[in-house]
Amino acid sequence: MMPRPDVLSLPELVNANERLVHRGRFLTAVMRLDIGADAYLISIDRGRIAEVRKGPFVMPSWTFGLSCGADALGRFWQPLPPPGFHDLFALLRRGELTLSGNLQPFMANLLYIKDVMASLRSPKETA
Repeated sequence: MMPRPDVLSLPELVNANERLVHRGRFLTAVMRLDIGADAYLISIDRGRIAEVRKGPFVMPSWTFGLSCGADALGRFWQPLPPPGFHDLFALLRRGELTLSGNLQPFMANLLYIKDVMASLRSPKETA
């Protein structure tokens, strides 16, 4: 199993990146992220990550969801992910990722969501 970054650090990572916040300025939604058995609700307010809550939840309300195995996302979050794990749609094509809910806001803000997820990649190690 690959090491997993701390999803709860998303507010600091995303909100510090003004270009990324600007890219998501039209998105206000709640994204559910399931990583194996762990569930998170990520509240997005005009491109800023307002809150990240870790489950379990009782009947949560969310706009769209992403569900993926911990090992596949661990590979996605490597500094240089291997082919087939480098992009959310590559994970989708491999059958590793499942999308659910209202996909219109997801697709309308696809580059923003991809960059939010990629912001959890560990920095490249220097020699």
